[in-house]
Amino acid sequence: MEQYDLIIIGSGPAGMSAAIYGVRADLKVLLLDKLAPGGQVINTNTVENYPGIDSINGAELGYNMYLHTQALSVDFDYRTVERIEDKGTQKLVHCLEDEKVYSCKSVIVATGTTPRKTGIDSEAKFIGHGISWCAICDGTQFKDKDVVVIGGGNSAVEEAIYLAGIVKSLTIVTMFDLTADPIACDKLRSFSNVTVYPYQDVKEFIGDTELTGVRFQSTKTGEERTVACQGVFEYIGLKPTTIFLNNLNILNEQGYLDVNLQMETSIKGIYGAGDCINKEIRQIITACNDGAIAALNASHYIQNL
Repeated sequence: MEQYDLIIIGSGPAGMSAAIYGVRADLKVLLLDKLAPGGQVINTNTVENYPGIDSINGAELGYNMYLHTQALSVDFDYRTVERIEDKGTQKLVHCLEDEKVYSCKSVIVATGTTPRKTGIDSEAKFIGHGISWCAICDGTQFKDKDVVVIGGGNSAVEEAIYLAGIVKSLTIVTMFDLTADPIACDKLRSFSNVTVYPYQDVKEFIGDTELTGVRFQSTKTGEERTVACQGVFEYIGLKPTTIFLNNLNILNEQGYLDVNLQMETSIKGIYGAGDCINKEIRQIITACNDGAIAALNASHYIQNL
């Protein structure tokens, strides 16, 4: 069984920041992820609020972070973590692939979040066939077509700005109003091919074998409207990727990790960082902050064992 000082689960900005700080604290570090390094940031077209970099493609930023970890010789493995077994000063990380088990003194969970779905009955048949959660991944297949974006937060607006430059028409349908950064909202509204419908509840995705439209209803007047489209991108919130921690009793009712200011959970030696923890602001820079704090405190914990 391979032994590490610190195992970090998740290779987004939080996980990779933790790996960098962990190695620099002279810890033997393993970074685990079932997907490519970078986390959600690789699905972002342009990042314009990361200090020192005025504008950068999200995938490029994520890759640069990964290269930084590799320059420090951080071990990386593609694994799906099934559960963590707490054995006091030893933690066992059980993985799905080959039933692999790693042993370590401390764990940082930085698994982030996954997009929420609407749950509408007609949604399932169009997933991957008209409905997507990644404009950067799938946007080009809707070039010069009619597209609907559901949501009005930062992710919705940022991805909508990208889509507005390539699609024929873009309709924004949101339960409230646009709640993203005011500058981004102004930029989105400046596109002549963008129409925003605030205070709307999506009722149905229309079509037989292909998506042809979206029906939604005003939460204020009850008026219904149907917009023709060939593609839909949903940005209606996120849910934490923490189901593998259900046996440890360290999650809140929403599934987020409860941590203190030191990023400690209620179990000694297990820390949380990034979007999967219970907090208010979820941004790249705050994820990096969490990762650094978690790694430094994990280092102190290990030194005191």
